[in-house]
Amino acid sequence: MLRPEIRSLLADSLLLRDVAIETVEPLIGQCGRMNLARGEILLEPGAPNTWLYVILSGQLRVYPGGRDLPAQALLGPGECVGEISLVDGRGASALVIASEPAEVFIIDHDILWSMIELSSAIARNLLITLAGRMRRGNSALVHSQSHNIEFERVSAIDPVTGVHTRQWMLETFPRVIQRSVLDKAPLCLALFDLDGFAGFNERRGHLMGDTLLRAIGERAQETLRVHDLIARADSRTFAVLLPNADLTTGVQVAERLRQVIAATRLPVGDDGSQDGVTASGGVAPIHPGETLETLLGAAEHALLRAKAQGRDRIEAAD
Repeated sequence: MLRPEIRSLLADSLLLRDVAIETVEPLIGQCGRMNLARGEILLEPGAPNTWLYVILSGQLRVYPGGRDLPAQALLGPGECVGEISLVDGRGASALVIASEPAEVFIIDHDILWSMIELSSAIARNLLITLAGRMRRGNSALVHSQSHNIEFERVSAIDPVTGVHTRQWMLETFPRVIQRSVLDKAPLCLALFDLDGFAGFNERRGHLMGDTLLRAIGERAQETLRVHDLIARADSRTFAVLLPNADLTTGVQVAERLRQVIAATRLPVGDDGSQDGVTASGGVAPIHPGETLETLLGAAEHALLRAKAQGRDRIEAAD
């Protein structure tokens, strides 16, 4: 015969909700109980399990990926664990630890199925519990993926300029180049180097230098076409990929960007004076067999020619 307090706790549990407990009381009377100390392990991933545990008191913490990953659930009185391995006949799917002293009611596999045969409400409650586990797992997965996506997004953006990083460029530009080759569409790559940026840092300090880089990055993105891609290739150099642009169009876009950079000036004194830098650029069109490396090389040669011919100008690759 069940003690009244245990009978009451079980009647309020998720497993026996809306169940006439008298119909299964003889089976429940064959079950046992277990006390867990704080930190004691109830289930381990992969370990055989033939019991369903209903929490009578205390709390259990569930770690789906083992102790090295964050807990997914904190379970209290009335909730149960062990149902997944009990249903599919495989090892436990999660690590379950008592986060505080707890008492659990133990229902053997064969007794549980006998209870289900006597009461369809128990089967329904078990399905609801399993569905809740799946929904909680899906939510955790979405949350985790959202964090991953946000991390990838942040790590792909240069924190100083606000444009994409060199690593992002090395991963993304080749795919766009390959697509242009397959589509037999024109494409250019422009390389810009800031003239006199080291001198600006010496005059105004590195903090003001970062401010100028941020302003240049913002205005460059506003100037470029929506499908153009820009990345910070190194400390003072920007690479711009221009899909669907032949050499004439590529030079025109690069010239607009050069003008925007020259016009990006920061106030540096109470007298209204401003300071900034100019940029030299080289533009290279895609040719059969071209890769990112060869495009960068051709654009760099044109850039060096622009530097040699006085700076603050755009040169096209030969």
